[in-house]
Amino acid sequence: MLRYLPATSTLLSRCVASLTRTFHPRIRRSLSGMADRVVVVRCIAGEPKLTISFVLDGSHRHMLRDQSEKLGKVLLRIANNAAKGGGGQGGRAKKSKKSKAASQSAEPVVVVQLLHDGEPVSEEADNGEAWRDGATLRVGETSYEVRRNEPSFVRAQLHGGPLAGFPVFPRLEVEFGRLEDCEFTWYREATASPAGETPTQEVEWVLAGSGRIYVPSNLDIGSRLKVLATPRDGERSGSPKELVSVATVEAGPGWCTCDNRHAYTGREAGPGRLRVLSYNILADVYAQTELSRTVLYPYCPPYALQLDYRFNLLLKELAGYRADLLCLQEVDTGVFADSLAPALDAYGLDGTFRVKERQHEGLATFYRRSRLRLLSRHDIMLSEALTSDPLHSDLLERVSANPVLKDKILHMSTTLQVSVFEDVNEPSKKLCVGNTHLYWHPKGGNIRLVQMGVAMQHLSHVIKQEAPGAAFIFCGDFNSTPDSGVCQLVQGGMVPDSHPDWVSGGPEESCSMELLSPLPPLLSACGDPAYTNYVGGFHGVLDYVFLQPDGLEVDQVIPLPSHEEVTSHQALPSVAHPSDHIALVCDLRFRP
Repeated sequence: MLRYLPATSTLLSRCVASLTRTFHPRIRRSLSGMADRVVVVRCIAGEPKLTISFVLDGSHRHMLRDQSEKLGKVLLRIANNAAKGGGGQGGRAKKSKKSKAASQSAEPVVVVQLLHDGEPVSEEADNGEAWRDGATLRVGETSYEVRRNEPSFVRAQLHGGPLAGFPVFPRLEVEFGRLEDCEFTWYREATASPAGETPTQEVEWVLAGSGRIYVPSNLDIGSRLKVLATPRDGERSGSPKELVSVATVEAGPGWCTCDNRHAYTGREAGPGRLRVLSYNILADVYAQTELSRTVLYPYCPPYALQLDYRFNLLLKELAGYRADLLCLQEVDTGVFADSLAPALDAYGLDGTFRVKERQHEGLATFYRRSRLRLLSRHDIMLSEALTSDPLHSDLLERVSANPVLKDKILHMSTTLQVSVFEDVNEPSKKLCVGNTHLYWHPKGGNIRLVQMGVAMQHLSHVIKQEAPGAAFIFCGDFNSTPDSGVCQLVQGGMVPDSHPDWVSGGPEESCSMELLSPLPPLLSACGDPAYTNYVGGFHGVLDYVFLQPDGLEVDQVIPLPSHEEVTSHQALPSVAHPSDHIALVCDLRFRP
C-alpha cells in the first residue's frame, strides 16, 4: 500500500531541509478533500514533553513527544500513521509484493513538510523549536495550520440540575487564555425532552442567550441547555467546547427569602463605599447527616437539603447582593473549588479558602477584583497559635491552670482567616478583614472566650505589622449571643473573671480570668436583629459584622427577611432558603 522512498531520495531530502514520504492516492485524496486543518501543539518551557494533536484521514491523533527530539522522527511517525489506511480501518491492506511494486511505481510522491514563512524546517531541528505558532504542516495538497499553546479548556462541565430563575454556569479551567475573554452562547432544545428520557434523534437547538452566566426562564422548563464556549486570550481564540446539560430545566420554588432583600442591592455600592456580607452557608457535610434530616431539620424536604438544589438558591442569593466583600463559613472544600470559586469568578470576585484541619469544611473570603487588591494573608488555626506564638504566652499560661480545658481547646481545629487589602482606586486606603467560625457547643462559652482572645491578639498584631492605620472588619459565625462574653470582649474591650461564660462548661472546665482586648471596642454594623439563625429548636443572633468605627461607618443595612418570610416553611433551611443562617449584608463607607 505504501513504500517509502529509497535511501538515496531520503538523503536528498535532508540536503534540501525537508522530509518526503510517499502515499497511496486514496490517502492523498482523503487529505486534500479536508479543509481548514489545524494542528494543536502544547509546549511548555521547562517540561520535557510536548503534545501534537490533529485529525488525519478522519482519525484523531494525539502524539506525546520529547521536546529535544528531532523533527524528522515526528514527521516519519505521521507518515506511518497515514500509511495504516486512515482512521478506524484497522491497519494497512494486505497486498502481494508484486501488486505493491506496481502501485509504488504508478503513483507520484506526496510531500510531508513543516514550513515557517513558506520555507521548510530542517528535520534536524528540535521539536520544541520547530513547532512554532503560525507554522504550516503540509501533507500532500492539504495544509494544516499549527497553533502552539492556543487557548483551550482543560476542564469543562455544565452545572447540573438547572432551575428556572436561577443562574447556570459552566465550570471551566482555561489554559493559555483568560476566562474573562472567553465567549459563551447558550441554546435550549426546540422541543422539550420527555421527563427522564434522553433524546434518540438529532436535537434542534434554539438560541437562548449569551454570556458566562445564563438564567433560564420559564420558556426553558422541560428543555436541556447547551452552551458553546470559545476559549480566548485577547484576540487569540481556540477550539470551541460544546456542553449539554444532563438534566432538563425544572421549575424553581418561585419566591425566595432573598428576593425582597435584592430590591436594596440592585446596584453595586459605588465609589467610597464597600458592601460587606457575612454568611454561614451550611456545609453539605453537615446537611446530609441523619441527624440533620431527622432531628435538626425534619421540616425541610430531603430534596431541599441536597447540595445541587441548595447551591442554586445560594448562587442566586449571593449574586443578587452584589457584595464587594464576602466572608463565608461552613464552606465545603469541594464546594469552594468546584462551585463557588468558578461561579463567583464569573461575577468578578476572587476568593481565598482556609480549611479546618481534620475536617472537610472551612472559611472562604471573596472580594471584588475591581474594588479590592489582596496584599497578604495571615490565616491561623487558633489552638496551634495559642501554643506556638509568643503573642499568646500569657493566655496559654492561664489556660494551662486547667489541664482538662487546655486539652479540649488544643484538640479543636477552629481557624481564623485574616486578609489585608488595598483599595484598587485609592491604594492608600488599606483594609484588614477577619473571618472566623467559633466553637459551636451551647455550653462552650469558656472555650469561645479563649478562642476570641487568641483571634483578637493575632488581628491586632497583623494590623500593627502589616497595615498600620488600616480600616478593620471582623465577620463570622461566633456562635455567641449578644449577652455573651465573646460579644462583651469585642464590643466592650474587657471580660471580667466573674462572667458566667467562664464556668459554662461545668466545674471541670472552669477557668475564670479577666480578659482584655488589644483592639479598641468594635461596633456591630448590622445593629441588633431579632435572630440570624432560625431552626426548629432555637432562634437567636450568632452572626456578626463588626467594624472599627474610627475607620469605617455604616451607610446602609440591608433588611433581614421578615419573620413571616423566615417561617413561611416553618424554619430554616427550607425550599426557599439554602441555610439555617441568614446572611448579614451592609454598606460601609470609609471615613476621611
